[in-house]
Amino acid sequence: MEKTNSDVMIGLEIHGYIETGEKLFCECKNFHDMKIIKPNTNICPICTGQPGSKPMLPNKEAIKKIIEIGLMLNCKLNLIEDKKPLIFQRKHYDWSDMPTGYQKTISGAYSIPVAENGKFLDIGITEVHLEEDPAAWNPETGQIDYNRAGAPLVEIVTEPDFKNEKQVEVWLRQLVLTLSYIKALNKDAGIKADVNVSIKNKTKRTEIKNVNSITEIVKAIISEVERHKKENLQTQETRRWNSEKNKTELMRTKEQAADYRFIPDPDLPGIKISRLYIEELKKSLPESPMQKLDKLIKKFKINKIDAEVLTKNLEIVELFEKVVEKIPLQIALPWITVEWLSVLNYNKKTMDDVKIDPNNIIELLDLLNKNRITPLKAKDILRKFIPNSYSPIKDAEESKTIDDYGEIKKIVKEVIKENKKSVDDLKNGEQKAFNYLVGQIMQKTNKRVDFKIAKSILEEELK
Repeated sequence: MEKTNSDVMIGLEIHGYIETGEKLFCECKNFHDMKIIKPNTNICPICTGQPGSKPMLPNKEAIKKIIEIGLMLNCKLNLIEDKKPLIFQRKHYDWSDMPTGYQKTISGAYSIPVAENGKFLDIGITEVHLEEDPAAWNPETGQIDYNRAGAPLVEIVTEPDFKNEKQVEVWLRQLVLTLSYIKALNKDAGIKADVNVSIKNKTKRTEIKNVNSITEIVKAIISEVERHKKENLQTQETRRWNSEKNKTELMRTKEQAADYRFIPDPDLPGIKISRLYIEELKKSLPESPMQKLDKLIKKFKINKIDAEVLTKNLEIVELFEKVVEKIPLQIALPWITVEWLSVLNYNKKTMDDVKIDPNNIIELLDLLNKNRITPLKAKDILRKFIPNSYSPIKDAEESKTIDDYGEIKKIVKEVIKENKKSVDDLKNGEQKAFNYLVGQIMQKTNKRVDFKIAKSILEEELK
């Protein structure tokens, strides 16, 4: 009898680069896009494991971020009052990317994870811990680049609760979005994962190492699940993902924890975390994307599509929440989800790149709502909010809406007189000539004229 997907067991060991200014144990910059600098230029004796060099105390910001991640994933935090101090272990392995011969990690036989026993979107979280990144080793050339060696990594280990690749994909995307709310992960570095696959009571667990990107993780799962269904796999294996051949390849039989010879690092003191510090971090955490989504739908009666657009970025949804306190929903929503996002995209900016005072957006939309400026003029001012917003009051005084019927009629007649060819083209059936004339009216008035009134008068005059 063929096993169903309910028998498939998939677990993840997710690695992400923690967003900090410096590496974990030295003062080298914590770059993630190593292509922007020359190989082996962002290094020091500590991160290259030079004889006699000692690690500095762990990066304080990295410790803070790892705790916040544990809190966002609803984990139990291990506090000094309840447990022993958090201890960095030396995880020994002889590999070209580890200059010291061991990796410093808060995991292993004698260590207590920073956080454990959590749950995120119905998937169990076994533990969350902090470790350093190895160097980048090219097995084809043998070259090693130490630029990223020592960068702080979070490892999130899940229970084998996933049943298929689609569930994994949705879960991972929601995880990345959630952690972006606390700016925990470097947004340009992406994530990678070790993927564990087995079939209950049929095959032994296979670990697929270092699969980069959510897309490749999904492909690797599809391939490996199919292999487990076809073959009677009774040996634990460590495999690599070959994206060109679209299949996994054997690296070695699976090591057990004892093979790494974990020992507490004598150069690093235990980390003490107080209850008071945890409580302070809890109070500073934002609502999760799921909580924001639920609030937008229930409190503001926003449709799910617009709500999902807003919740894709914490700064955007918080901007909306502040604006909608003073501006009617029907105005605030499209001006944030459409107009403001369009301005950001056109300028290739994110909210991190600009300085926006919500009060300036509120002032602008209030002027629009009171018909003191036209929508076109409001869009012009909005574009000027890159990179810094400002009060639009002065611009509005210089761009006051022209809504007097007689004044607009006079302008329309002038445009008709100045553009006889377009008028003739319109009479000959070329409808685009009408839009051209409307454009000339807007240009002549610097977009200050009421569009609807101008269009109506133009139609009357042309009859």
